[in-house]
Amino acid sequence: MAASEETIKAARVKDRPTAPLLNRFIVLISSVRFGVVLLCILVVLSIIGMLIVQQNVIPGFDTYYASLTPAEQKVFGFLGLFDIYHSWYYNLILLILSLNIVLASIDRFPSVWKGYFKRPKLNATKPWLLNQQQNAQAEYIEANASELLEKVKRAFAKHRLRPVVTERDGATFVFGESGRLNRLGAYIVHVALLTLFLGHFVALQTGFDADVRMIPGDTTDQIQMIRFDLDKKEKFNVQVPFSMTCTDIQQKLIDQRGSIAVTNTLDWRTQMRVDDPEYGTTIADISMNQPFDYRGYRFFQAQTIPVGNARTIKLDVTPVAGGDAIRLEIPRLGSTQMPDGTFVEYEEFLPDFTFGPDGKPDTRSGDYNNPVAVLGVTRPGEERIRVFAFGSNVPDNIPVAAPKAGFKWRLSEFEKSPFAHVLSIKYDPYHGAFIAWYFGGFGLMFALSFVFFFSHRRVWAMIEETDGRVFMTLAGNANRNHAAFEEKFVRIARELDVPVAIAEEESETQQQVDD
Repeated sequence: MAASEETIKAARVKDRPTAPLLNRFIVLISSVRFGVVLLCILVVLSIIGMLIVQQNVIPGFDTYYASLTPAEQKVFGFLGLFDIYHSWYYNLILLILSLNIVLASIDRFPSVWKGYFKRPKLNATKPWLLNQQQNAQAEYIEANASELLEKVKRAFAKHRLRPVVTERDGATFVFGESGRLNRLGAYIVHVALLTLFLGHFVALQTGFDADVRMIPGDTTDQIQMIRFDLDKKEKFNVQVPFSMTCTDIQQKLIDQRGSIAVTNTLDWRTQMRVDDPEYGTTIADISMNQPFDYRGYRFFQAQTIPVGNARTIKLDVTPVAGGDAIRLEIPRLGSTQMPDGTFVEYEEFLPDFTFGPDGKPDTRSGDYNNPVAVLGVTRPGEERIRVFAFGSNVPDNIPVAAPKAGFKWRLSEFEKSPFAHVLSIKYDPYHGAFIAWYFGGFGLMFALSFVFFFSHRRVWAMIEETDGRVFMTLAGNANRNHAAFEEKFVRIARELDVPVAIAEEESETQQQVDD
């Protein structure tokens, strides 16, 4: 008998129809658990991308790559960890996770909309009410049902629970709720995540990295595209639809007497003029925390050409014939005129003056060991001559430092500045990064705050009248922050004269709050 029963059960199990493979796949891919697993994997990969220096980090990757062992270089390179955000598996997980979010939303949103917005539960049976998170019952011997109804409505309104009155099976129901939109919080999170993923994907697929060297006075309409192959970088020029003229560069130092090294720097600043045949002229001022956006090109401060230069120079010019020294201040690429009409131009700055192999003035290094300002001086009615203004005391009998144009020239002060700046360029024609971080990122933070710091609270009051006696059943629930809702429920119950016996069932903390 037992054997036959087992045979029948096995036959029933065998004959039971199984869901089609496609349906089971859709159920899996729309599962919340599956989505959470994918999101955790994506977070882990993103953390790896932060811990392992990526190959597009300039400067820094070269040094990091050289510090790894040959085995680490080979394994990391094979797994694509040096460029993880462009790897096929990272984008595949993004795609599947996006599909999971869309399918999960499609599967669950209709029931949420119907149950909480289109047809909210305005009344219920007594057993259902007594099965809620919070519930209480009261009997009013000498009470009027209509007066009690008005009292319940006032209590609900006082606690920001908009009262709605209905009737069912001879009983009167008052329903109140607050924070109903919190039920849509999960879908706001979904939209923010999809926006973040889409912006990230668009930025990676349509954008590129490049840089441009900014030397004061130089104009260019080309940028250097960068193609990475681990520690090898290939650069090639690409023309852009506008020209860029560097008008000024500045380095704000911690110690003005120190070097222009990164460790002695507060900020870098680059000013450039953009001349566009279509949009006219634009002046850009770019610093460390102030990038510049123009037609999908985003300019950042990246590095400097660490050869000492001077943004401004101050000269003490003493007449050979006698008289007081004249103080001149000239910006880089600038000029000035002396009282006697002599025209002085700031041509060049040599931080460590020396003579090159060809006998021409040159700099030995990029340090400020022997600074010299090279000037172009033109006296009224005379030819333009070249003058060297030394920062240190140099004997007049040295030809290069000898008085010229009737004056002895001396470099008294100068504002330190590098020879050039290098701006990093992120090209993002469809503003994918902007969409990702501003709409997706900030939207996600707002959505998560809305989900976790607010709650949907519902309270029902069922009023029944039998043989001159009035009974009330009070019940309520909240989707989160149950402790706070419990306190609110107790206050409402007290205001509706719920017997003390019900209040005694509450915790000591609630008693103190109510008092």
